[in-house]
Amino acid sequence: MTKESMNSAYQVAQELLKDRLKDASPETLRELEQIHAADVIVVRGVHDHIEDVFEHAGTPFTAVNPEDLARADLRPDQIVFINCPGKLTPAGLQKIRTFVEEGGFLFTTDWALKHVLEKAFPGFVEYNLRPTRDEVVRIEVLESEDPFLKSVLDKEDDPQWWLEGSSYPIRILDKEKVKVLTTSKEIEERYGEAPVFITFDYGQGKIYHMISHFYLQRTETRTARHAAPSMEYLKQKGISKDMMDKYQQMGTNELDTGSVESAYTSQIMITSVLLSKRKHDRRRKGKKDNGKKKENV
Repeated sequence: MTKESMNSAYQVAQELLKDRLKDASPETLRELEQIHAADVIVVRGVHDHIEDVFEHAGTPFTAVNPEDLARADLRPDQIVFINCPGKLTPAGLQKIRTFVEEGGFLFTTDWALKHVLEKAFPGFVEYNLRPTRDEVVRIEVLESEDPFLKSVLDKEDDPQWWLEGSSYPIRILDKEKVKVLTTSKEIEERYGEAPVFITFDYGQGKIYHMISHFYLQRTETRTARHAAPSMEYLKQKGISKDMMDKYQQMGTNELDTGSVESAYTSQIMITSVLLSKRKHDRRRKGKKDNGKKKENV
């Protein structure tokens, strides 16, 4: 699959997500539209490029270089995405640790497991020293009862996940504090660890990590369903004939179901974290406001 085709898949996936939310959860769509560039910080990487996903999704963000993170003006109401490989300076690692302790959210991928999480947040997860091959695996979303996920996922979904060669499998060290959000039996069978997407609390903030990359560079048509034209997937998702012209202009005739479904799953994971951050900040603000009221009584 070419980069141009994958870009088209992400554009279609984001439009599909918006159309689903318009009907299922318009308040969630309004919440996403309130995100500003100052809310989302992207630390540039070499092997991963979540900024491409955000650009196709129309999500505003601010980008910084890894070596400049230590000097960045981070606030607890922000979320920081660190692209693979995540090689930060010692000062940058301290900066990101303090940021999360004070209430910020951190989202990392792949080699940042070793370069960021093991160094700045030891004792939770680690690389199991069994690098993957370049392949596509089936994944299972475990948090299917989450209100947002219920509004955008269906029982027919069969998402695939791209593992770049030498991706780092996630070994969980603290099973009480680390929660697995997405898993893969195929990764477990081949590399000893099942987690694909995990999270844990740290201080007043939260950390998310996934194996491989934010930006999926290829997919695989493993079944007849995945090889089917992407228009079939859109029909499955409830897109009417009247709306199909819009999607065809995005290049759906050149895409298969597997490509769009993989991009859609990636968009959902990222969007769920953005929404989680906004809910987290509302709760913190509510606690502060209640504390001030008690002081004034």
